[in-house]
Order: sequence, then C-alpha cells, then structure tokens
Amino acid sequence: MAYINHFNATLDGLHFGGMFDGDFFLTWEKTWDEIQAVFTVADALRALREDNVSTKIFESGLGISLFRDNSTRTRFSFASACNLLGLEVQDLDEGKSQIAHGETVRETANMISFMADVIGIRDDMYIGKGNAYMHAVADAVKEGYLDGVLEQRPTLVNLQCDIDHPTQCMADMNHIIHHFGGIENLKGKKVAMTWAYSPSYGKPLSVPQGVAGLFTRFGMDVHLAHPKGYEVMPEVEEVARKNALLSGGTFTKSNSMDEAFKDADIVYPKSWAPFAAMEKRTTLYGNGDDAGIKALEKELLAQNAAHKDWECTEKRMTATRGGKALYLHCLPADITDVSCKEGEVAASVFDRYRVPLYKQASHKPYVIAAMILLAKVKYPQKLFADLVARGTNRFFG
Repeated sequence: MAYINHFNATLDGLHFGGMFDGDFFLTWEKTWDEIQAVFTVADALRALREDNVSTKIFESGLGISLFRDNSTRTRFSFASACNLLGLEVQDLDEGKSQIAHGETVRETANMISFMADVIGIRDDMYIGKGNAYMHAVADAVKEGYLDGVLEQRPTLVNLQCDIDHPTQCMADMNHIIHHFGGIENLKGKKVAMTWAYSPSYGKPLSVPQGVAGLFTRFGMDVHLAHPKGYEVMPEVEEVARKNALLSGGTFTKSNSMDEAFKDADIVYPKSWAPFAAMEKRTTLYGNGDDAGIKALEKELLAQNAAHKDWECTEKRMTATRGGKALYLHCLPADITDVSCKEGEVAASVFDRYRVPLYKQASHKPYVIAAMILLAKVKYPQKLFADLVARGTNRFFG
C-alpha cells in the first residue's frame, strides 16, 4: 500500500520523539515537527480505516473520559479515537463517584488508572482551574506509575480546558490544510477569528485562544476581533504575537467584525465570554455566591444583547476574499431563526457550509487517536508497516 510509504516518508523527516510517553496539554507546548506528526499520523489512520485495515493496536485497555462540561462532538470523538486503537471507553461520572464525597485528585487518578492507557479530560469553565486540574491528574498517575502502583502511565489528553482546546483547533487546522491543498499553501492566508452574538452566556474562551495560539504558527494573518470588553487571556495573545513573528505571519486585533471579514480567506465567528467576567465567575463559584452568579449572568446577557449586530451574514461573507471564505465553527452554532431568534450566523450561510462543517468535525477522532498513538508508540512508521503486513480487515462484510 503505497500511501503508507508516503506517510512514513513524511514521519522520517520529522523529530517527534518527545511525544513518546508524554501528554498533550497545549498546542504551543509542542514543537513544529510534533504538530506535523499529529497531522500525518491522523491522516495515516484515516487512510488505513478507509482502506478497511484494522488499526487496533491494543487487545485490551481503557480510555477514561471525564467531562466537566457538556459535550457531543468531543465526547464521541474521544470514544471513536479510543475504539479505533482498540481501547474501550469508561466515562467517569463525578456525581456517581467518591469524588462527590471528597476523594482527592491523587486517589481518584490512581483508582481509575489500573488498566487505563489514556485519560481525556474536559474542564473549561473556570479560569485558572481546568488546565491546572489536568496537570494534577497527570502528576498523580506518573507518581503512581513510578511507585509501582500502576503497570503503565496513562497518557493525558486535553479535551478542552480554560486555556486551549487543542483537539478542536488541531482538527480545524487539518481541515484547513486539506481544503487549501497543503501546509505550504497557508502562508499569508487571512483568518478572521471573531466574536459573534449568542443569546447564552459564559461560553469558554478556549476556542478563540486555541486558534490564536495555533494558526499563527503557520505564517497566517490571524485577525482577532471582538467588541470592547470581550478580551481573551493576555498571555495567550502574547503567545500568538511570538508565533506570528517566528512564522512570518501576523496577529492583529480590532473591535470590528467587518474589518476582520474584509478579504479573509477563513472566517471563524464564535461567541465567548469576556476574560474578566470568567475570572469573576470563577471567584463567585469558589465562594458559593449563588446571588452573585445570578447577577453576573444577568449582566453578561445584557452585555451580549448590546452586540446583536455581530453576526456572520451573507453581506459580511461577500466581503471575504472572492466572497468565498471558508466558514468554520466548532459546533453547535447559534443559527439565527433556527436554533435561536438571533445568533452567531445566518441560516443561509450555515446551510451553505453544512457539509464542509461536518468534514471539519470529522478530523477530530483521528487527531485525538494520533495524539494517543504518538504517546504510546515510539516508531509509528514501523507500526503502520506492521499493520499493513498483518492485513486484518476492520470489517468482514
């Protein structure tokens, strides 16, 4: 199968050994070669599956999922990724576990990991908490492994935290790479990462921050636009500036959706909560201040309502490059007159891009599987050759 030789040749030219026996927290903590290795392995796994070749590298084992926020796409993508590699998935429901009775992070992490090879966590609601919790779990299972409690050290994959949404943004980027025909064609492409109106409040900042932190590494011109008061984490903006400087791209900010959309090659209109408000909400929840939380929610809904004109409309899409910019969304989108009265995107725009949006989402299971595989397999080139030689069909229909 010649296509595997192509993927292996690409991997041969990359240095990604640092991913072995590691975790995946933030994209900007990974080297350029490691990022490319994830895309290459993801594409190889997809090609093998489409060619009816089984990619089950585990005969047994668990993938533990812990979602502290609602999820459809990421939850099923993680389950699909684990199954693709031969792992079964067990969801950790904190409400039905001893965590509700005060069990420590260290104890929980070890108790769920006796036969676990990967732990996927979504913890995106509270500033300064989600990513820190993931590190606490990773440190606990590493300690358990070194102490001889665990037979293997489970890999931790960030399924969305308060800082970054690496599986989403990596899937988005792989979609972009395929759409434009290769990484070499992305330099100079303008990306409009813009806030958009939503009738709900408190949406995480991790998608716009993840896009700013990842897309600037590809020499792209990333334009972050939002109304005044909807700033993201300043430290992530600094990451984006440094990445743009190194890649030859740019990182621009404005308070104009129209300015961002003008001549854009890619648009990503997405609602998020102000960083300052998310910090305040974290403090209120920590103090158990229910009245304060309700007051903040009322305040933020009113703040959102002052910017209903921040919508991805047909008129704005005509201002993009050739009127044909690639529209992205992590889904679910707030679609005007469909899922809500007024929302992030006009129904006609969303419907026109519905198939590309589904294709965008389809990359996520393979990206997650690639993150897991690169943490477990030191030489994926040999593994892929062995899988082809083994010749086990995925489906015997």
